[in-house]
Amino acid sequence: MNKEILTTQIQEFIKDFKGDTSRLAFSGSPFNNISVQELIQQIEGRQKANKKLDYLLVTDGIYFPPKINLEQTSSQQTASYKSTLIENDTLADLTGGLGIDTYHFSLKATNVDYFELNKNLAEIAAHNFSKLDANNISVVNGSGLELLNTVHKYSTIYIDPSRRTESKQKVFFLNDCEPNVPEHIESLLDACSLLMIKTSPMLDIQVGLNELKDVFEIHVVALNNEVKELLWLCKKNTLDSVNIKTINLKSTTNQTFDFKLSAPQDTTYSLPLTYLYEPNAAILKAGGFSHITSQLSVLKLQQHAHLFTSEILIEFPGRRFKIEEVIPYSKKEIKAKIAGMKANVTTRNFPETVAILRKKWKLKDGGNIYLFFTTLLDNSRAVIKCSKISD
Repeated sequence: MNKEILTTQIQEFIKDFKGDTSRLAFSGSPFNNISVQELIQQIEGRQKANKKLDYLLVTDGIYFPPKINLEQTSSQQTASYKSTLIENDTLADLTGGLGIDTYHFSLKATNVDYFELNKNLAEIAAHNFSKLDANNISVVNGSGLELLNTVHKYSTIYIDPSRRTESKQKVFFLNDCEPNVPEHIESLLDACSLLMIKTSPMLDIQVGLNELKDVFEIHVVALNNEVKELLWLCKKNTLDSVNIKTINLKSTTNQTFDFKLSAPQDTTYSLPLTYLYEPNAAILKAGGFSHITSQLSVLKLQQHAHLFTSEILIEFPGRRFKIEEVIPYSKKEIKAKIAGMKANVTTRNFPETVAILRKKWKLKDGGNIYLFFTTLLDNSRAVIKCSKISD
C-alpha cells in the first residue's frame, strides 16, 4: 500500500482521469513516487466501484485494492442484505478480504473482528474502515480459524471461503474451497451462536446440505434477477426442516418467496389463462417453482416449463405478462402470425434454442412483444405471445 497515493494532487488526478488506461500504461506515471501500475489500480478500482460500491466513491481517501479483489467482493446491496441476518452483538468475519461485508456488519453489530491472511489487503481494509468511521472493527492480519482454539465465543461468525485454487482455477464444492469449511464445521459451530457461510451460486443446494451440518436456513440472493450468492445459516443441534428464503434485490421493491424444503410439492396445472408469470432467478435456483401453486393463486402450465398462469392478475415474485395469443407451434401458424416480428424471445421446456428460433423465423431482438416458446399441459408445443406488465 503506497500511501503517497492519498495525497490531494494524486487523488484529484485519479478522480479526474478519463479515457483508456492502456494509453496511461504506455505513457507512464506523471508522478515520481507513484508507479503507473499503482495509478491504474486506483483508476480501475474506482471504475469497478462505480458499478457495485457507490458509497466508496463519495468517501474521500478510499484506497482501492487490485481489480481481482474488487471483482470477488460483495456488492453493497448483497452486503447490506447479509447484515440483516446476523445476531447483533459480536461478529467475526473470518475471510475479510476488501471488507465490504465487514463494514456492513459493523453498522449492525456492536463489535466486529476482521481477519485476513493477505497483509496488503488487511492494511487497505484497515485504512478504508478508518475513512468510513467504522471504529468498532478490529483488524487482524492472520487466520481467523485460529480463534477456534480460544474460549472466545461470537454471536455470529461469517465465512466466505475462496473459490479459487492456488493455480487460480475456480472450484465450487465446499471441500475444495479455502478454508475447507466442512472440515472445520464442528469447531465453527462451537465458537458462535450463528454461523453464516457464503457460497457460489453454482453450488447445488443438495450437495451443500450433504457437505454441511446443522443448516436451518438457506438464502438464495439475486440482484436484478441474477443470482449472486447462497447464504447458509447454521446453529448447533438444529433439528427443524431447512427453510429456503429467496430474495431478488431490485432498485425499487424486493421480491421474496419462502418455502420449507420438506414441504409437500402439491402442484396444480392449467392451460394458459389471461396472465402469464415467470419466476425470478432466485426461485428457479432454489427449486421453489414446485411450491408456488400451493402458496399463490396461480396454476402451472406444465411440469418442466416453470411458467404459471391465472385468470386474475396477482403480485408475483418474477415477471408478469398479459397473454395476447396462444399460437400452436406449426409452420403455417408461425409464418402467418410471428415470422419476422421484433420480439423478446424466451424458451421454457422447448427443444430449440433462442438462437435457432430467431434464425429460423427471422425474429428481430427487442420491442414490446414477448414470445414464450414452451410445452403445454397436453404436451403440445406453442408460442405464448405476451405484453409485459410493469412492476
